[in-house]
Amino acid sequence: MKRFRRHGQESQRDRLKQELFQFNKTVEHGFPHQPSALSYSPSLQLLAIGTRSGAIKLYGAPGVEFMGLHDENAAVTQVHFLPHQVELVTLLDDNSLHMWTLRAHKGLSELLEIGRFTLTGPPGAPPSVTRVTAVLAHSSGELLLLGTEGGHVFIVEVPGFRELEERNISLDQVASSVPDDYIGRRNLEHVEALQENPVNPNQVIIGYGRGLMVIWDLEKQCALQHIPATQQLESVWWTEDGAYILSSHSDGSYCRWMVGGEDVNEEEEKSDIPYGHFPCKAISKIVQLPTEEGPPFLLFSGGMPRASYGDRHCITVIHSKTHVALDFTSRIIDFFAIRDGPQHTGDPSALVVLVEEELVVIDLQTEGWPVIQTPYLVPLHSSAITCSHHVSSIPLKLWERIIAAGDLQKTHYSKKPWPITGGQNLAPDPPQRDLLLTGHEDGTVRFWDASGVCLYPMYKLSTAGVFHTDADPNDNMNQGTDGEWPPFRKVGCFDPYSDDPRLGIQKIHLCKYSGYLTVAGTAGQILVLELNDEEAEQTVEAKVVDLLQGQEGFRWKGHTRLDVREEPVLFPPGFQPFSLVQCQPPAVVTALTLHSEWKLVAFGTSHGFGLYDYQQKNNVLIRCTLNPSDQLAMEGPLSRVKSIKKSLRQSFRRIRRSRVSLRKHHVNNAAKVNLSESQETEGGLLNTTRKKQKGFSWTLIIHLLVQLQEANARLEAELAEMELAPVQRKIEARSSDDSFTGLVRTLYFADTFLSDSSHNTPSLWAGTNGGCVFAYMLRLPPVEHRADEPITAQQAKEIQLMHRAPVVGIVVLDGHGAPLPEPLEVAHDLARSPDMQGSHHLLVISEEQFKVFTLPKVSAKMKLKLTATDGSRVRRVGVAWFGSNRSEDYGESGLVVLTNQGDLHVVSLPTVKMQVQYPCIRREDVSGIASCVFTKHGQGFYLISPSEFERFSLSTRCLVEPRCLVEVPLHSGSSNQHRSQPDGASSAHRSIRLDSEDAESAARRVMEHALLNDETVLQEIQKSLEGETSFLENNVKSAVA
Repeated sequence: MKRFRRHGQESQRDRLKQELFQFNKTVEHGFPHQPSALSYSPSLQLLAIGTRSGAIKLYGAPGVEFMGLHDENAAVTQVHFLPHQVELVTLLDDNSLHMWTLRAHKGLSELLEIGRFTLTGPPGAPPSVTRVTAVLAHSSGELLLLGTEGGHVFIVEVPGFRELEERNISLDQVASSVPDDYIGRRNLEHVEALQENPVNPNQVIIGYGRGLMVIWDLEKQCALQHIPATQQLESVWWTEDGAYILSSHSDGSYCRWMVGGEDVNEEEEKSDIPYGHFPCKAISKIVQLPTEEGPPFLLFSGGMPRASYGDRHCITVIHSKTHVALDFTSRIIDFFAIRDGPQHTGDPSALVVLVEEELVVIDLQTEGWPVIQTPYLVPLHSSAITCSHHVSSIPLKLWERIIAAGDLQKTHYSKKPWPITGGQNLAPDPPQRDLLLTGHEDGTVRFWDASGVCLYPMYKLSTAGVFHTDADPNDNMNQGTDGEWPPFRKVGCFDPYSDDPRLGIQKIHLCKYSGYLTVAGTAGQILVLELNDEEAEQTVEAKVVDLLQGQEGFRWKGHTRLDVREEPVLFPPGFQPFSLVQCQPPAVVTALTLHSEWKLVAFGTSHGFGLYDYQQKNNVLIRCTLNPSDQLAMEGPLSRVKSIKKSLRQSFRRIRRSRVSLRKHHVNNAAKVNLSESQETEGGLLNTTRKKQKGFSWTLIIHLLVQLQEANARLEAELAEMELAPVQRKIEARSSDDSFTGLVRTLYFADTFLSDSSHNTPSLWAGTNGGCVFAYMLRLPPVEHRADEPITAQQAKEIQLMHRAPVVGIVVLDGHGAPLPEPLEVAHDLARSPDMQGSHHLLVISEEQFKVFTLPKVSAKMKLKLTATDGSRVRRVGVAWFGSNRSEDYGESGLVVLTNQGDLHVVSLPTVKMQVQYPCIRREDVSGIASCVFTKHGQGFYLISPSEFERFSLSTRCLVEPRCLVEVPLHSGSSNQHRSQPDGASSAHRSIRLDSEDAESAARRVMEHALLNDETVLQEIQKSLEGETSFLENNVKSAVA
């Protein structure tokens, strides 16, 4: 009965786990890494971006996002929406074409790949014949025109990707109609551009690399006009009235050609080089858009004078007498203009520019052409991210004050709403207000609204004003000087250059109840800030803390401290610094925590830790943790190259020695008898061989080889059995001479029992890299004397873990086994008071194990070691609350753990038992693992690239993911009215049939891709076979992603 009862309890626990835990990667925040293609659908009002990693991302109104991933590991070179449809075509650099569609399923749209196609040329033809260089999605929505490197134009029917060979336009057909004098001078080269006549869809212009442009009639299959340009062609634009063609060229010029019945002579070419007389770079794209009243807009990219401004990335906008060269800080990928009106044929309203590191939208209808604030695709890496901090459930008052401070920083943005509004956001309103704070290399802290799908910028704090830096405050990079030519105007916010690397933010801690914020930097600076709704001019005095405590024989070889401004500094509304602590030596701050109720800040570096009272602006505690043999800690991060090499070399030697000794041990034990037997046999054979006068004994060699193979086989079998045994990992004691043993990894405040079990006192806990935990008892004066009487700290405990693994987390559990609440959380009635009647427990999380101690005796009670043969070590840990998806009243606290293998674990509290494990990050992605931050409700963020956060959830209840719908435009059939198709009926029938077939094939491909690439999906398939969930419904999106 006992066995059966235990089994029932286990199965009940398994059901409870399914109600509490579920792993999902939900959404990617930020700007796509290495974008390579851009497209826009005016009818859907959707933006599409392709990347060099093969991803395709669609964006509409805020919250409307889709993502797909090509199976091929190839860059997306072009993206084209089919007019008035929900399909789009992508071209990869492996010359394959892919058809995608937005298909509705259970009221939500999904981005699915429904077809792929590769051009095939005649047998024996070179690859250039079918290498696609230009794509035109015909306005009928039924044809794709594909220009190739060989000069041919192939016509393909979509969505079925059926090549219409009888309608192809071969190079020979075009060349035969070109004047002989032009052909004699040059070959045509590849197809550079394809454009459709806006007033006659039967006519297209084919632009060849050498400059020739041919207007071709698709119905009559003949050339109507030849335009023989003399310069290398870059792009072509057909004006809206169909009367003119604009061409841009490699010499920085553009030409205007009249469309007529006869060929244009070269003498009639009207060329203009906007940035003239000296050699200029190519104009890669040109667009001209009319206005109802007044002259048209002319937009082009490139064309800068090669010698003077060849390194600039510019788009020029010319309208009437206004001429501006928009200067971007990274390479331009593509651009397009959004137009007013129900048919999107009115005046241009916005210019959308995709550059390599950001998306910039310019308001073309407001004077001065200001930038429109982007609600998504914000470059998180405008300065490199150095750390992050998440705060859940922000009080409304603090939220509104941060927004108000941020609005004052956005006065230079346009007041116009976001112009891309496609799709419907069906996601429910976020249940709470969440903040994500990111620290950056330039000393800024950015506040992001992380409540929903869009990571929206709220406010930016800069700490550089407190210090003297190399930047010139009078240096305004945003505006050009009057009369400057070209008329540059700096746009965009991507600025990767830091004035001083010492400004970099390393640690952040925000108290959401009091509004106090503390940030710590690379040069040992710790700033304490408070939120102020008005600007204030004040002096920030530095309190120097000597962490070495007079130890002799140490000399700091790293960077110097930052120089603090002695004069008063005017701080804008927002978070304003009022206290500064400067560590000596000025090493990187490695641990930081704030207790706003006690008005204390604790900080740690590689040399020790300290406690600072920011109300009285006094040091309470300074403790040096430096090991006398640790010279590496004195060198600093900027002079550590040789020492790091030495350390790595020593580490590898230790690993090699341990492996060699292990193998030698097993070799001796496994093969001692066999070797002795073989020696006897070999001795006999050798004696026999010596008796021979001449010759060679092949029998001896064969026998020796057999003996050696048998010994190796036995040895490998024993080693494999030893390595694969499912035992807990052997924890090896580390030497106290290892480098950085004194580095402080974690700091923790707790009101608990240290001296005896009847009196709880405030305390500070510190954990180091050498497996040591220090506990200090704090004596706080009464509230009425808090400003006068000093706080005292007395060491109460010191714990040395036997295996000396770095301590990465400390948690105190109350009498009910629940983690202690945050400071002021109980005072705001947002958490129940901790149980102070039962005994408290101390949970120490090291890289290799979780160990529970009783308080106040600090005796070991239980522990959990990371299993395994894979060398797992804890890299990130956090406490989270997991609510049940079936019962609103039930939930559990747990530890969320990320290992160096990229696996996520949930450990129960207070029993310290492993609950679930999910693979999350590739083990090779060291920066992604290091950047991970957990939320209080079972979610997390980590960097998948320098500019993107991946958001994931371990909770069944707390899930933030896009839920959106894109409907087919109502006028989708109107584009076919001006064009008669002989096979219109059959084409419609074929598209319906292909739609159903492609849905099945897409689902099959998605499942195959998932089976091959995602272990999580395999688990979901198993669940679906058991009738618990539907694989296709839940995993098509994640598998495509």
